[in-house]
Amino acid sequence: MRLLIATDAWRPQINGVVRSLEYMAAEASHFGAEVTILSPDRFPSMPMPGYPEIRLALARPGPVARIVDQVKPTHVHIATEGPIGFAVRAACRRRRMAFTTSYHTRFPEYLSARAPIPQAWSYRALRWFHGEARAMMVSTASLERELEGRGFRRIRRWTRGVDTQLFRPRHERVLDSRAPIFLSVGRIAVEKNLEAFLALDLPGTKVVVGDGPARHDLQRRFPRVRFLGALTGEDLARVYASADVFVFPSLTDTFGIVLLEALASGLPIAAYPVTGPADVIGSSGCGSLCEDLREAALAALDIPQSRCRAYGETFTWRESARQFFRNIEEAHAGA
Repeated sequence: MRLLIATDAWRPQINGVVRSLEYMAAEASHFGAEVTILSPDRFPSMPMPGYPEIRLALARPGPVARIVDQVKPTHVHIATEGPIGFAVRAACRRRRMAFTTSYHTRFPEYLSARAPIPQAWSYRALRWFHGEARAMMVSTASLERELEGRGFRRIRRWTRGVDTQLFRPRHERVLDSRAPIFLSVGRIAVEKNLEAFLALDLPGTKVVVGDGPARHDLQRRFPRVRFLGALTGEDLARVYASADVFVFPSLTDTFGIVLLEALASGLPIAAYPVTGPADVIGSSGCGSLCEDLREAALAALDIPQSRCRAYGETFTWRESARQFFRNIEEAHAGA
């Protein structure tokens, strides 16, 4: 398999899409695949309006088509519904090449949170984008059911994994804050509903890792919260291991790789009972899911660290990659 993965999300962005695709490329050789990533670093780019840290590739159809012809892929996977994704989709359609897609982000909800754009319009556009794909991959059962109800078809499941060697319980605690420590990690933007966490009346300390367009305003409004900025690698792993509960206030995420990182680090989860946390936690007993986020956060304090770590170890990137490459092979074979 010579697989071309087209993505508008790539380094230096820090998000679940980038992380997932990096691990798929790293695992490719175990499944007889050679992967080429077609990403924004190959094109001029401009800042995304209202989100300057994300750059949109100025990917014109001609140059994109030439790259597709040079790579000569046997399989094509389009990971995002952005300029590169649209250009590769058009190239595949012109060449009558089959392709698969994946649904990572709730763009209709994100757009409507920022502008008066009806979600029905956005979902119609997404059905058109994914409609010609041999398969559209989603991360959870509840998201699959929801999208089927919205008219999406040929859906296949693709779960996610976590690096359990990096994210693990540790004896040292790098956060010298008053316990208990309630941690949240992710992009600081309106669609992440972070304010629901920051406004909670909780004992101890709230800590936020991440950056984004809402950080300055939230940091000004919640001066007692510790904002550590964006962290990666060992720095991020040590912070996870220094916390007591991981709070995930998002109502719109399709999965939440940070949930797996927290579990692998031994942290119980506090979240709303919505797609993503409900699928990840399931009946594991490793989290408290409640419409009252404060109640969930306090209840999570009683969940054993060892249970969370053991459950986190069941999510591997090797299994995630097995599903990913199997989906592509079966979809292209018409299975």
